Amino acid sequence: MITFVPLTGFLGAGKTTTMIATAQALQEQGRRVAVITNDQGVELVDTALVRSKLDSVAEVTGGCFCCRFEDLVDTIRALVDGPGDTPVDTVIAEAVGSCTDLQATVVRPLRSYYGESMVVSPLTTVIDPLRYLAFDRAAQRGEPESDLSYLFRQQLIEADVIAVNKLDTVAPARAADLMARLSADYPNAAVIGYSAKSGDRVPELLKAWEGPSGNHAVDLQVDYDRYAAAEAQLAWMNQDLQLTADAPVDLTAWARQVLATLGSWAHCSEAVVGHAKLTVEAEDGDFAKLSLTAAGAEPTVDRAAEKPATAARVIVNARVACEPGELDEAVRNAVSTANAALGIRSSSTAPVSFKPGYPTPVHRLAATGA
Repeated sequence: MITFVPLTGFLGAGKTTTMIATAQALQEQGRRVAVITNDQGVELVDTALVRSKLDSVAEVTGGCFCCRFEDLVDTIRALVDGPGDTPVDTVIAEAVGSCTDLQATVVRPLRSYYGESMVVSPLTTVIDPLRYLAFDRAAQRGEPESDLSYLFRQQLIEADVIAVNKLDTVAPARAADLMARLSADYPNAAVIGYSAKSGDRVPELLKAWEGPSGNHAVDLQVDYDRYAAAEAQLAWMNQDLQLTADAPVDLTAWARQVLATLGSWAHCSEAVVGHAKLTVEAEDGDFAKLSLTAAGAEPTVDRAAEKPATAARVIVNARVACEPGELDEAVRNAVSTANAALGIRSSSTAPVSFKPGYPTPVHRLAATGA
């Protein structure tokens, strides 16, 4: 029997870091774990990071799990039936950060059609407390609910487990108030605060995955037009570049400059950053991975390169609330700024940004008896 653990949550919440931390913790318990990343496009920064930490990794691209359901099932089967004497018994999968309605479109179909061979764990929504507080402040000021805020709220409503990642970034009193409010506002969900980066309280999250599913009977009343409008607010970029330099350069410093410049542009443009991530990988496999989750914020170094290099491949993933052409230009300018600062040449950054199409789930099952 395979255990499938579905993760959802808004962009930049730390789903990938959570997936790595929990997979490693389960492996220490003797479980054989594989993970699946997911995106609207291809060339995923997260996949590169996960492969540096875990052995069994796959991805579903070109749409969310709900719209690529059969691809998800095929990917699970391929991981479980893969080579080796110790077959996979647990699969953790993170859905696209702009996706919701997963109880009806992923969890129930898996339980209904594959329940004889698969146990589906409670649906876990990972949140960044600072993102939650930002949306909440807008609501407290009486501002009309934006489509992005609507999408964020739907992800919370359908959660069996609300996993408050990065809780160590919030003052203790504020964190306690946040946890109490989430527990009161979403009584059907188990609310767990933890830090995937430090590993603090990750065992409590694993315990919550053992069930029960408090929201198994929820029928989310999703306005798909608003859902689609929220996704369409975001320009999505997955960019692939080649870097060269006459002398070895600091790959981490180059990546930090790119994201800092991009973050400054977003701040000046008042553009909401879902996330911006990039990897810079040298020919010998050494790489840096950095991320940005808010306009004007300091980039986070998730992994630093061990030594300078003269050539590298770059993958940029950016999700920003703007028009695709604006994001293309902003990334081009950020790359040019970093190149000039560190004496690097890069391949052309051709326009690649896009907006997701209307979400069309393969299956949508109502709760039994609803």
